[in-house]
Amino acid sequence: MSKRQKRTLFYGINLLILGWVTISLGTLLTESKIVIAKEVQQKKVTTYSSWLGASFPVENFQGYTSAFGYRHSATGGSKWEFHGGLDIAAPQGSYIRNWWAGTVIKVGDRNACGTHIVIKSGEWEHTYCHMQGSVETAQGHRYLIDRAGGIQIWEGQTIPTGFRIGRVGMTGRTTGPHLHWGLKYANNYVDPALVLREMFSQQQIARGASRFNSQQSQVTIQESNTRDSGY
Repeated sequence: MSKRQKRTLFYGINLLILGWVTISLGTLLTESKIVIAKEVQQKKVTTYSSWLGASFPVENFQGYTSAFGYRHSATGGSKWEFHGGLDIAAPQGSYIRNWWAGTVIKVGDRNACGTHIVIKSGEWEHTYCHMQGSVETAQGHRYLIDRAGGIQIWEGQTIPTGFRIGRVGMTGRTTGPHLHWGLKYANNYVDPALVLREMFSQQQIARGASRFNSQQSQVTIQESNTRDSGY
């Protein structure tokens, strides 16, 4: 083989190797980007939680009267509205319990929600509407007071799971005594029925197991651009 042929063969092999490395590196980078994109997307729409210690939000449960999502106006008429929570029927005066430990970020009594409390637990916000009592202010701090029920809840107060935070009433826009229970995750509405179903499933498994194993479970968060919700 002549020197020219050897030189041509050498350059050809180098170009082949360089091309293979370039293709392989490009494939790896592309696959890496796909994996990262999938991970980011997964984090956006899914949260992992364990609700073994969570509390059902109302005593003397009677039934679910209005589900999460779009519905005809609760006060009559043909108008459709977004219902951003789950309506849970219970006798008037039944105690409402905090679903998950957190901090009270709002108490109010001046809109369709009636006398209500909003509690924040990490990325979760849970709202309790149509409660008995009213909101008062002392030394610049707002609090919900239900004297007959022995309830006094302050904004900024830390509330443990299962703690009694109020009583079922008919304040605000309502046609009967019930708790409107709303949930948000990262400021997006979540169907409370899905959370309750997963919560009960976890608790039943834990009760039936011989050993206590806290397992992570998935709840897919459906994002919503809806800003207003009916009660």
